[in-house]
Amino acid sequence: MPIHPDAADFARQTENEWQDLRTEASELPYPWAPAYRSLIEAAYAAPELRALYPFTSHWALRFSTTTRPELTLTGPCLTANGDGTYGVGTGFLTPNLGLFATPSEAVALAVRHLSS
Repeated sequence: MPIHPDAADFARQTENEWQDLRTEASELPYPWAPAYRSLIEAAYAAPELRALYPFTSHWALRFSTTTRPELTLTGPCLTANGDGTYGVGTGFLTPNLGLFATPSEAVALAVRHLSS
């Protein structure tokens, strides 16, 4: 069964954006960069999130069901915080769903909230 061209284009653009985010995260010189890099890698490792178009604003990781320029937000916002915690929230930079000690815990909660 052939893949619809739009679906294939979305998948290609999404994977390209993930790779760009991973590269950027690996090259950041900031003290908080290792935590941010861990968050990006943990999110990329989750197939449910990897299937979504990722984007960042103020280093917060968000997801969309469409690509730029018209993003369609879905799921929670993920953050790597300066105190070594990882936040998950329904709004921008608001960890109202929880703070976690590891990026994998934050990602697991984000995945659970995709369907809600």
